[in-house]
Amino acid sequence: MPVRTAHEAGPLAVAVVAGLAHLLIGYIYLVSGLSVPGYALIPLWVWWLVLAALLVRFALRRSWWSGAVPFVAAATWVLVVLGGGELLGWTA
Repeated sequence: MPVRTAHEAGPLAVAVVAGLAHLLIGYIYLVSGLSVPGYALIPLWVWWLVLAALLVRFALRRSWWSGAVPFVAAATWVLVVLGGGELLGWTA
């Protein structure tokens, strides 16, 4: 039976913090329906779920990359909302 060491605690702590941050970003994705049309909102929600699954996978593998997932989610949301506002004229 393998023995867990403190070496594996670091990536798990990062994954827990990333999970909480991803939930907060998820709330932003959820309420963005007030200004983002449905044809762009549904793919955003699906993308958030894909990133959540990726975060779980990284956490189970004790990967340090789990900390990047909320940043990718936030950057995607910012790019879609600002891009849609500028290029497609979305308004609240």
